[in-house]
Order: sequence, then C-alpha cells, then structure tokens
Amino acid sequence: MDTDDETYRRAKARVEALKGFYTHLGIYIIINLMLFTINYLTSPGIWWFYWVTIFWGIGLFWHGASVLLHNRIFSRDWEEKKIQAYMEEEKK
Repeated sequence: MDTDDETYRRAKARVEALKGFYTHLGIYIIINLMLFTINYLTSPGIWWFYWVTIFWGIGLFWHGASVLLHNRIFSRDWEEKKIQAYMEEEKK
C-alpha cells in the first residue's frame, strides 16, 4: 500500500517531468522563431531553418509522448492487471 510520502514523491516527479516538457516546448518555439527570422533576413530564397524545426520537433514529440502518455498507457491499474494475468499463467 502507498504511503502519503510515496504518493507525494510520485506526484512531484510527474509535475517535474511536465514542467521539463513545457520548458522544452517554450525553448523550441523561441529558438525556431529566431532561426526563421535569421533565415528570412539573411537568405530568404534558401530555407534551412526547417531542418532544425523538423528534427528537433521529432525529439520534442517523443519527449511529450513520454511525459503525457506514460501514465495513460502504463498506469498502475494496467500494471496490476498484467501482474495478476502473469500470476494466473504461472499457476497453470
């Protein structure tokens, strides 16, 4: 059974992970706007900024998925159900 301290620790870790993702997202937006502006002002006919946007965006997507979907896909209920299912398999 969970104690209040353990519940608090898990909740704090989730908040820290979410805060890290939002920070990453904010930096991504700011830097990519700056890169777009630099690209537009220095060489408007040759667009290079989108390479950074695309590849960094892939990393940002995975960061967000790991933070936002982790507890929905691998929730404690799912974990308990899987443990029970494997225990039942072992009994057979």
